[in-house]
Amino acid sequence: MKNKVSQETIEHFKYFANIECEYFPCHAQMEPSAFNCLFCFCPAYALGDQCGGNFSYDNEDGVKDCSDCTIPHHKDSYEFISGKAKLIVQNCKNK
Repeated sequence: MKNKVSQETIEHFKYFANIECEYFPCHAQMEPSAFNCLFCFCPAYALGDQCGGNFSYDNEDGVKDCSDCTIPHHKDSYEFISGKAKLIVQNCKNK
């Protein structure tokens, strides 16, 4: 017999705050009480300009700079980031 999981329990996997991290919060413009650390390193980073975030390549090395992007750190970001999974997989297959 399977255990039933309440909707409230299901939602817990979408949010994590590591308040003891030495970099918390890594985006100072965000409210610490609503900061989501689940996607500390954004999986959509690999999508380059298809990530959907606020980024730039305005640096000498041409490295993607996401320091102005807070999308992965919002409490409700789980659906947005996980929605990028198909595109990430598709890009990996094409390489």
